[in-house]
Amino acid sequence: MVIEQQITGAVVAGIKALYRAEVAPEQIQLQKTKKEFKGHLTLVVFPFLKLSKKSPELTAQELGEYLKENEPAVAEFNVIKGFLNLTVAASCWVDLLNQIQAQPTYGIRQTAEDAPLVMIEYSSPNTNKPLHLGHVRNNLLGFSLAEILKANGYRVIKTNIVNDRGIHICKSMLAWQKWGNRATPESTGKKGDHLIGDFYVLFDKHYKEELKTLGASGLTKEEAEAKSPLMAEARELLRKWEAGDEETVALWKRMNSWVYTGFEETYKRMGVDFDKIYYESETYLEGKSKVLEGLKKGIFYRREDGSIWADLTADGLDEKLLLRSDGTSVYMTQDIGTAKLRFDDYPISKMIYVVGNEQNYHFQVLSILLDKLGFAFGKGLVHFSYGMVELPEGKMKSREGTVVDADDLMEEMVSTAREISQELGKLEELSTEEAEHIVEMVGLGSLKYFILKVDPRKNMTFNPKESIDFNGNTGPFIQYTYARIRSVLRKAEEQGIFLPEVLPPNIDLSEKEEGLVQLTADFATTVKEAGMEYSPAYIANYIYDLVKEYNQFYHDYSILREENKDVKIFRLVLSSNIAKIVKTGMQLLGIEVPERM
Repeated sequence: MVIEQQITGAVVAGIKALYRAEVAPEQIQLQKTKKEFKGHLTLVVFPFLKLSKKSPELTAQELGEYLKENEPAVAEFNVIKGFLNLTVAASCWVDLLNQIQAQPTYGIRQTAEDAPLVMIEYSSPNTNKPLHLGHVRNNLLGFSLAEILKANGYRVIKTNIVNDRGIHICKSMLAWQKWGNRATPESTGKKGDHLIGDFYVLFDKHYKEELKTLGASGLTKEEAEAKSPLMAEARELLRKWEAGDEETVALWKRMNSWVYTGFEETYKRMGVDFDKIYYESETYLEGKSKVLEGLKKGIFYRREDGSIWADLTADGLDEKLLLRSDGTSVYMTQDIGTAKLRFDDYPISKMIYVVGNEQNYHFQVLSILLDKLGFAFGKGLVHFSYGMVELPEGKMKSREGTVVDADDLMEEMVSTAREISQELGKLEELSTEEAEHIVEMVGLGSLKYFILKVDPRKNMTFNPKESIDFNGNTGPFIQYTYARIRSVLRKAEEQGIFLPEVLPPNIDLSEKEEGLVQLTADFATTVKEAGMEYSPAYIANYIYDLVKEYNQFYHDYSILREENKDVKIFRLVLSSNIAKIVKTGMQLLGIEVPERM
């Protein structure tokens, strides 16, 4: 914030004048004054006691007097122990609001052509089931993180790796062959990803029945699994696929195409997208090639059974399997291959993987392996490790068909938003088409905001009913406040009031108004912090705090009925810029805000 920079410079000058000592601007600790004390900014004076050779209180008093006399931005001050609380002059807040007003994209840094290129991987679905609630958190975090890093001036590539090969898809294929009756999305009226997910669940159901029968004949669980004819057929299907059997590959392509069409619908409604999609079926061979190259160079070693391993004991880890004895690859192999292709495709400065915290060890190993194989971004690899998301009822299991599908969840959220909006009478003056558009915004906005406001590193419970409340720390509360501000601004225009480009400096402001300008200006710092910490929650909770403060102001102060013309215009300009910040901040979260509600 410009005011902070101005006062920091004055403090540096004050220390030099009072104590004949030089301090760097970085040593000046200015922070927001706590609400229980009077002031806007607080200077911590303890670091300067060696220079002043005086008590904290006296040092703060002397610095306060110097600033009031020599820095126009400081109107008043008070001392609480070793803390100097500074009240900023009203004209500075008006000037600051003018600066915010002059920047249509305040808080957003422009991206230079030579800015560092960051690649963000998120989503990473399997083609044997639809996207579920866990994927929702992953997609929303990945997309929002990409938008936040763009806002911090980075060039960003959004990428997805689709896990389209392996035993999981073979299980769905086998179930379709055995019990599918040639079903298609068209013949069943089902989205392709849901149809394939049904066959995955069906395989598991028959497999469990088979194990139960084998167990009844006296076999142990392990023996039954080893002798399962159904699992043997699935493995044979995988072998045929890897051998390039035409019929098997044709069925694989056909069933995967159904899934991709379904995924695309889900992504579109969720409001997320990708610049580049990679497929495990294309990357795993690259991974095998890099592993064999590493074997030749002595980076990896081969065991007696033919399997290839990396010995990471010198790095404080254990030994890691890279290729099985039959030559088939593991997830690590695929990730090495994908990294190789990405590095070929783009000059990546930093690679960020948005993957749940159960994979922490995997990415610790991957970082070391990529570095050993000579990838420049290996050491700097970032695993954006997020916590699991559950429903109030508990965990979900895809094999048992107890997951909450992303499509069903989004539809439920929109349906609930429609019911609540109708009950509250918020759609009465809107056309059916406009009402449906707003209901979609509110339903999906409540889902996205509820998930993104939580520290991504923490596990969370998603409660649909809580998320859609029009009061409290929710998306609908923020959306409704934005619509309220837009309504005020439309009424002002109807009355012939138009906002000036620059406000006059001498306007008598209340503490509430000064605090709102200060909070509005904090948006730029918040965007920067969210980028540094990889946390959309910083943006979400900042927007809520801003909206909460604005609503208190709206309740306590008149805007259009204010008799003082300059104050009325100031309040309208303040409202307009708060709406601008809210819209920009919500866009960084992938959330739309309605012009009316």
